[in-house]
Amino acid sequence: QFQVVESGGGLVQPGESSRLSCAGAGFTLDYYAIAWFRQAPGKEREGVSCISESGSGSTTNYADSVKGRFTISRAKNTVYLQMNSLKPEDTAIYYCATSRGRQCHGAWDRESDEYDIWGQGTQVTVSS
Repeated sequence: QFQVVESGGGLVQPGESSRLSCAGAGFTLDYYAIAWFRQAPGKEREGVSCISESGSGSTTNYADSVKGRFTISRAKNTVYLQMNSLKPEDTAIYYCATSRGRQCHGAWDRESDEYDIWGQGTQVTVSS
């Protein structure tokens, strides 16, 4: 059974940092583009960031709301989301998702059939 498992998150104060991890179970993430999404209470799930496959230099994409604050990266079978300067509006459940392809497609920030394996999500709460 192929799964992705998120870890990290929790309660952090505004301005602090946190790092999320996404690991593959039963398969390796290395050959697929991986995206992070988030869903805040009462809102639709939105794309946060996407990174292409590991080979030949991964390309990255970010939502405007997190550019300059969040950094996506990957190591063997793991994708990270480093979140700095966190704001209360970053509070959400964060999910990682595996793309069917090697590159982040044009509409990477929208839920679609392009993403076939989703994690269970990890809660990030930014509050003082």
